[in-house]
Amino acid sequence: MRRILLYGDSNTFGTAPSKLRGTGAVHDRGVRWGDRLAERLGPEWEVVIEGLGGRTTVFDDPIEGAYKNGRTILPAILHSHKPIELLVICLGTNDMKHRFGLLAQDIALGLGLLAREVLASGTVGKVLLVAPPPARECGDFAAMFKGAETRCAGLAAEVERVAGEEGAAFFDAGGVIECDELDGIHWSAASHDALAAALADVVLEMS
Repeated sequence: MRRILLYGDSNTFGTAPSKLRGTGAVHDRGVRWGDRLAERLGPEWEVVIEGLGGRTTVFDDPIEGAYKNGRTILPAILHSHKPIELLVICLGTNDMKHRFGLLAQDIALGLGLLAREVLASGTVGKVLLVAPPPARECGDFAAMFKGAETRCAGLAAEVERVAGEEGAAFFDAGGVIECDELDGIHWSAASHDALAAALADVVLEMS
C-alpha cells in the first residue's frame, strides 16, 4: 500500500460554499477532492485526508487560535502516518485574510518552509505544493479577505519558484478550478472533482 497524505484547510476538509459564515455546510463524503482522488488512484494507494478549517501555512491566528498554524502540528501528523510516499500541501487561502496583511511572496515562503522541514524529517519521500486558486472578495467573507485579490496576485508563480528552490513539485490549482462566488473561498463539488482529476495525473507521473 502506497500512502499519500493531503494536508490542507477547509477545502481539504470539505467545507462547502455558503452565503453566510458559520453555517457548517460540508460536502458529503465522496465529494471532497481527497475522496475523488482516492477513487481515481485505486486500491494501490491509501489517501489520508488532514484538513482543518482556518489552517494557515506558518502563522498563529490571533482570532481563530494558534492551533490553526499549519507548521505547529505537522510533525505529529507526519509521524502518525509515516512512511508517506507523497505529501500534498494545499494551503495559503487563509494566509490571504486581511488580518495577516501578507503578500503572495510571504505565503509562498511559508509553504517553502513547510516543504523544507518535511523533507528533512525523514517521514516523507516527496512533497507536492499546490497553490490554491485566488480568493475572491465576495459574499459574507468579503471583509475578512479585503484586499486579497490585489495583495496576493501572482501567488502561483511565487509558489512555483519556492517549490523549485526547496526540491518540491508544484501544481497550480487555479489553472483548473476557481473559488465559488457564493463566498469567494470555498470550492463547488464540480471543482473538487476537477482538481482530483488533474492531481491524479500528477501523482501518477511522480510515482
